[in-house]
Amino acid sequence: MARAVVAIVGRPNVGKSTIFNRIIGDRLSIVEDKPGVTRDRIYGVGEWNGRSFSIIDTGGIELNEDQILKSIKAQAELAIEEADVIVLMCDAKAGLTQSDSEVAELLYRSKKPIVLAVNKVDNMSRMDDTYEFYNLGLGDPIGVSGAHGSGVGDLLDAIVENLPDTEEEEYDEDVIRVALIGRPNVGKSSLVNALLGEQRVIVSDVAGTTRDAIDTEFERDGQRYVLIDTAGMRKRGKVYENLEKYSVMRAMRAIERADVVAVVINGEEGIIEQDKHIAGYALEAGKASVFVVNKWDVVEKDDKTMHHFEQSIRNHFLFMTYAPVVFLSALTGQRVHKLLPVVDRAAEQHSRRIPTGLLNDVISDAVAINPPPTDKGRRMRINYATQVAVKPPTIVVFVNAPELMHFSYERYLENKIRAAFDFEGTPIRIFTRRKSEDKEG
Repeated sequence: MARAVVAIVGRPNVGKSTIFNRIIGDRLSIVEDKPGVTRDRIYGVGEWNGRSFSIIDTGGIELNEDQILKSIKAQAELAIEEADVIVLMCDAKAGLTQSDSEVAELLYRSKKPIVLAVNKVDNMSRMDDTYEFYNLGLGDPIGVSGAHGSGVGDLLDAIVENLPDTEEEEYDEDVIRVALIGRPNVGKSSLVNALLGEQRVIVSDVAGTTRDAIDTEFERDGQRYVLIDTAGMRKRGKVYENLEKYSVMRAMRAIERADVVAVVINGEEGIIEQDKHIAGYALEAGKASVFVVNKWDVVEKDDKTMHHFEQSIRNHFLFMTYAPVVFLSALTGQRVHKLLPVVDRAAEQHSRRIPTGLLNDVISDAVAINPPPTDKGRRMRINYATQVAVKPPTIVVFVNAPELMHFSYERYLENKIRAAFDFEGTPIRIFTRRKSEDKEG
């Protein structure tokens, strides 16, 4: 089930990133008391009263100081198009500003649910500072303090109350859902057409022509697929052309619905930082993944070019070394036939379940070869392991002292498990738990 999307918009330095971090319980957004310090739109997951939702911190569109209003209007317009619920964040200390009023008017016309939050209400004596925000016509302002956390529960209550009932088309279990993600103009729509062998998606060499994610069903060699095309930004003038990072917003929804994520890279341009951001979301969502290097027909190459490019992918995407790489040209059809068998394999491994006995044999051998390190004379003892879930394969390791499990040793166990059972194309999640009857190691 795809999560509803919540976007936080507002002027620079009103505390959007601080509230975002409060809601997701992490510090993904850089927080600094300087306008415009959020350099990238950050995407996280919040949960409240049994409802989970995706939340976007829209701060930091890098425009000049005299373009601040233009900047937050751009945030608001993107939120209107992409979000299900919009939080307008204002600043109690600064008071109601003209920028607040103009953005509120824009949001009001959208007819989307708007939650009005007034930040920096750090004590009850400042509640009076929220009253002037009734003039925005967006209902009751909710006083919050990002610094102290007060009022955030009330804000979350209002967000959850406005979340839509998210429904999506159900597909049979044997259908493999493939999301094509990547920055604009890497050839995602062309790849859809190459796989289908017909023009089912509008293709243009202008970045951002795919308006919405499009589900396309087809069958190949008895296997049924759904392709989810997510070709990035919508074209809305120069402001949008400069905001390529917002292409991730739509990709995230597709990732959540997918079984396998095809991370499409422009072979002609090579790898850029945005590719890493987008691929990282697939990892965080626990999805099987395949790297697709498109436009391979226009790359000048010799017998080592493909090897060197794959090594470059491995070096840039150290967090996804399990993902296979396919080189192809959607335009000419070169090697396109190689993609679906790799997708099939990744989907199969994503759903694979290992018998507990076999898993523990591998763990025991790994420990015998390389015992866990000691810490102040204490050594972690692994009692047993079991796989508790698939999609992605999730393994719980029961030990005497979970705090002694070092990241490097966890990675060592993962490598041993992959060597024994493959798991090509899928991440593995390993959790360490204390064996209940063990009081102390």
